[in-house]
Amino acid sequence: MIQTIKNAWKIPELRNKILFTIFALLIFRLGSAVPVPFVDTDLLGGYLDNMSGTIFGLMNAMSGGAFATATVFALGVQPYINSSIIVQLLTVAIPALERLQKEGGEEGRKKIAAITRYVTVAIALLQGFGYYTLIRVNELLALNGMNGIWAGIVIVLSFTAGSAFVMWLGEQITEFGIGNGISIILFAGILSRVPGAVRTMYRGIRNNMDGVTGENVFNLPWWGAILIVIGVLAIVVLIVFIQNSERRIPVQYAKRVVGRKMYGGQSSHIPLKVNMSGVMPIIFAQAIASLPATIGMFVPAAQQEGTGWYTFLQIFNTTSVIYIVVYFLLIIGFSYFYSTMQFNPVEVANNLKKNGGFIPGFRPGKPTADFIHKVLNRITMFGALYLAIIAIAPIVTGAILDQGNLAIGGTSIIIVVSVALETTKALEAQMLMRHYKGFLE
Repeated sequence: MIQTIKNAWKIPELRNKILFTIFALLIFRLGSAVPVPFVDTDLLGGYLDNMSGTIFGLMNAMSGGAFATATVFALGVQPYINSSIIVQLLTVAIPALERLQKEGGEEGRKKIAAITRYVTVAIALLQGFGYYTLIRVNELLALNGMNGIWAGIVIVLSFTAGSAFVMWLGEQITEFGIGNGISIILFAGILSRVPGAVRTMYRGIRNNMDGVTGENVFNLPWWGAILIVIGVLAIVVLIVFIQNSERRIPVQYAKRVVGRKMYGGQSSHIPLKVNMSGVMPIIFAQAIASLPATIGMFVPAAQQEGTGWYTFLQIFNTTSVIYIVVYFLLIIGFSYFYSTMQFNPVEVANNLKKNGGFIPGFRPGKPTADFIHKVLNRITMFGALYLAIIAIAPIVTGAILDQGNLAIGGTSIIIVVSVALETTKALEAQMLMRHYKGFLE
């Protein structure tokens, strides 16, 4: 990746794109440090210290820590990601949107993008109001004589405007930068937490060596730090290997004569990615599995030992066996659901039949579709197990070291490594196009 960036830096056009991307990311990080008005960030930070097992922990990790400090960019790219998922699901459920996506061409894609933007703003309003409600209910406001209603409007609109600006910034990176704007912003947010994690790990080792103890003191044995580093490196290697892995189904095209020319006869293949669904199953599964802990943050009785709510939350704690099993099964289920949405074996079989292609050993039509479906199920199972292992490994490590703040680690590592690989491929593709252009000229 470093060599790719060096080669890209030598090309003036790509160098300008890289500089534009860096400038956009600086603006993003600046907005992630500016708090919204009327919020006591010190009290809020203390209240959200133990939120790693809730959906707020996931949002905080995705925003690079901006959520815990209630900054302008606290919602980050989450509303846009949720909007994209919702619109993608609606294109499957609503025939009009499906036709617009498949047959609308460039104009149809622009309309789908506009719908996604409107839905993003609506989701940002809902999430901003929910965040404001959490702050107000727990008396974390610093009104300073300001009317509560007006303060609420300012807070919600600040969150919404920040989310809309992040969406616009991602689109600018996609158009004028190196591409994959939303992914790059997500990458930068997660990566910004690395220095803090390293500092926390170092402090934990020093506390353990000096024998410092206390209720809120982080202690980490030296072998625990080594175990974490080795685990992260092993996960990175596994992610790179799986992300570049694919199952290639051979395809043969029959020869046909058109006029005096003969067409066809070529051999090709259908590439099926092992991890076709990406990180989405983990995000969905974590959001659902953390619902009990999230609801418990709004219930005062959940903090009192001996109550039913407290017992229920202990059962679904992020380090409990029940939570791990439920989390594991949800990842498997969402992997199959998302791969079904992404790839349609019947449609692929029909396209092969129309173009005179066939899979050796299988007749065109239903036998071909059944074979592709069988292969897809096997690959999806392998990819789902891979995602589940990556997601559960930090949880198990955190349970061994008695540190629940590692629960989001697998998701963050997958996102960072996947975005880094995608960005490298995008730069290589742009350099290849640049070389071809020079050759033709």
